[in-house]
Amino acid sequence: MTNKQSWKQKKNIALAPADEKRIERQKKLGKGIARQRITDLLDPESFQEIDLFATSQFLKQKIYTDGVITGFGTIGGEKVALYAQDFTIKGGSLGKRHAEKICKIMDMAAKIGCPIIGLIDSGGARIDEGIHALSGYSSVFMRNVRYSGVVPQISLILGPCAGGAAYSPALTDFIFMTKEISNMFITGPQVIKQVLHQDIDKEGLGGTGVHGSKSGVAHVITQTEHEAFEKLKELLKLLPENYLNNTQNTPPTYKEGKCASTIVPANKNQAYDIKKVIQSLCDTQSFFEIHASFAQNIVVGFARLDGRTVGIVANQPLFKAGTIDIEASSKAARFIRFCDSFDIPIVSLVDVPGFLPGVNQEHNGIIRHGAKLLYAYAEATVPKITLILRKAFGGAYIVMGSKELGADFNFSWPDAHIAVLGANAAVTILHGRKLALEAEDNQAPLRKSLEEEYAQEFLHPFVAAEHGYIDAIIEPSKTREHLIKALEITVNKVEDLPKKKHGNIPL
Repeated sequence: MTNKQSWKQKKNIALAPADEKRIERQKKLGKGIARQRITDLLDPESFQEIDLFATSQFLKQKIYTDGVITGFGTIGGEKVALYAQDFTIKGGSLGKRHAEKICKIMDMAAKIGCPIIGLIDSGGARIDEGIHALSGYSSVFMRNVRYSGVVPQISLILGPCAGGAAYSPALTDFIFMTKEISNMFITGPQVIKQVLHQDIDKEGLGGTGVHGSKSGVAHVITQTEHEAFEKLKELLKLLPENYLNNTQNTPPTYKEGKCASTIVPANKNQAYDIKKVIQSLCDTQSFFEIHASFAQNIVVGFARLDGRTVGIVANQPLFKAGTIDIEASSKAARFIRFCDSFDIPIVSLVDVPGFLPGVNQEHNGIIRHGAKLLYAYAEATVPKITLILRKAFGGAYIVMGSKELGADFNFSWPDAHIAVLGANAAVTILHGRKLALEAEDNQAPLRKSLEEEYAQEFLHPFVAAEHGYIDAIIEPSKTREHLIKALEITVNKVEDLPKKKHGNIPL
């Protein structure tokens, strides 16, 4: 009886809320408490906690849970592994035992094949554990890498995430951040001020404004923790549990709306919102955008087509005319590789005038970064379906899911332009000397005539179709039907790459 009472007492101590002042401090910052976060995120009564009585051998005072709550539960009926750092216990700092708890559920998640979700709210490595804390982080990082492509890994930053701690979320598939409470940085404002004499606060250094649109570290930005949990639930519905499981098909919920062809202007130089095209083609309200505020000249995200999850990669004419630059290349390449890891078909919507030209792009490595996108498309063995909406020029035509990069179906609308260059640039290169020799009054009419001649010969999809680079020129109003049929045909696609240890993607 004594032992039973002792167990109950210990359990009550372990489950007891932290100091009231610390809890109040969390609430004032707009932050939740670890156990409440778990309750809000998981299905009711589904949480099975692991290592409740864990304590650190390096602490003078025995503290149960050691600042992180770990276990398994369900979200929408689907199993997940979860750890939630508790900022009210030593600032959620990571020590050796803390790390061991996280590693244990990561190992179990990989064995049983379920997503790993981390609720991050931590001051970083536990200084009073020294090298042991650093060893703990190393163990977590190792598992982030080892299980990449095995099960989805998702990080929700719900407080600070500083120093080496930032690398674990960076190694996961998706990072969620919440305005005003989330921040991530390798070196904090105080050290920057001391070493570089630069004044900056946490928000300006590593808040959502930075990582959502400038650095591209965060994939989803939310206003509140509650919104972050709801967005996570939406995302999980679109993802498989592991690389061996397919995403769950749902009954299609498609309502006829504005036809995609009426959204895209006939004028090849007029901007429009590609997201409206995506929404017109996909199941109603199924599009979940990734990196919405970063590299906005390319749009990526998950959606459903006739109930089946697909990854969407689309040029966005509203930003930089839809050209591909350094950031767009990296953004799309990483997304494509995730889709390929978890057997999610890729649908590419192409309307691209080329790679963004300029000294800054060249000096900062557009060749190296553009090669990432090319590599990702060529490496992917999932079903790949490409549709050219309006134009596809030069190297940008190649990297946006061309036939030679292994696309299974390549479609084009009838009036699309597919060529090495647009008419104006092509005529300047091909006939520049001839134009220069003409009298000034004759240059404009001659240029117009040469451009029309070039357009008639090259700027249409029929040359590509005649040589098999385009599989079908389709009626724009029937685009959704063609995409769905292509998915049905390729659903059981099998493609093996040459045997090797791994490739060397450009970094």
